[in-house]
Amino acid sequence: MKSFIRYWAAAVLVTTGLCQNTFAGEASVKQELAPTGKLRVAIAVAPTPSATYVVKNPDGGYRGVPIDLGRMLAEKLKVPVEYVAYNASGEITAAADKGAWDVAFIPVDDERKKFVDFSNAFHILKSTYLVAPNSSIKTIDDANRPGVRIAGIPGTTTNRASVATATRATHIDVKSVGEAADLMKAGKIDAIGLGRETIGGLAALLPGSRVLDGAFWNSTTAIAVPKNHDAARGYATTFIEEVKASGVVRKAFDNVGLTTSEVAGPGMKP
Repeated sequence: MKSFIRYWAAAVLVTTGLCQNTFAGEASVKQELAPTGKLRVAIAVAPTPSATYVVKNPDGGYRGVPIDLGRMLAEKLKVPVEYVAYNASGEITAAADKGAWDVAFIPVDDERKKFVDFSNAFHILKSTYLVAPNSSIKTIDDANRPGVRIAGIPGTTTNRASVATATRATHIDVKSVGEAADLMKAGKIDAIGLGRETIGGLAALLPGSRVLDGAFWNSTTAIAVPKNHDAARGYATTFIEEVKASGVVRKAFDNVGLTTSEVAGPGMKP
């Protein structure tokens, strides 16, 4: 009998410890992912959607992959969701240490890893150029010529790769995808460097423009959290693996017409 009592008492202590650790873990996750009591999702707004960019609706709301995934993450955490709008992922990264947002769905590169930490990848990113109507540029190599004017958004992974790839071209900084499109309409640039999904959407808005084959930049898109938020990063990785496996990520792309976008494989690192 005494042996049973000792066993029962030990089991209670172990169970209590596990519960305390679980609650502590949950509290740590919420403290890092939703310190204000809501999940603040940073979003980049553009005329066309991608794994990172969302589109603003006429009613003032937004639609896109980060909207769907951000809402689901908030539901899993059992907190409200709030979307914090920016022009591009570079602005989002620059605000990472300002306490303005909790998670973002943005492209990965080594420079960006200095400022944010990433979950596992959920999307395969390929960047190319959209060239102006009647342009003589036929390939990515053709864009690397003196006199070629390429628009890009400073601070983005794609723009860093474009500058490194087309070293002989002239690179023109723009604040947003919409501004780049306006410059092409006005005949002031020859090409725009962006992710293939965004480029494909812009091509439909700029009659006569062409999307170049291939890619000058290959990377991934993942959930970003501010640096040194280990509990948040771990939770985001578990979440993204779950929604990839369940088909939710695929559906989020399909919901905005990105039916050819490639979902990252299981366990793919950023």
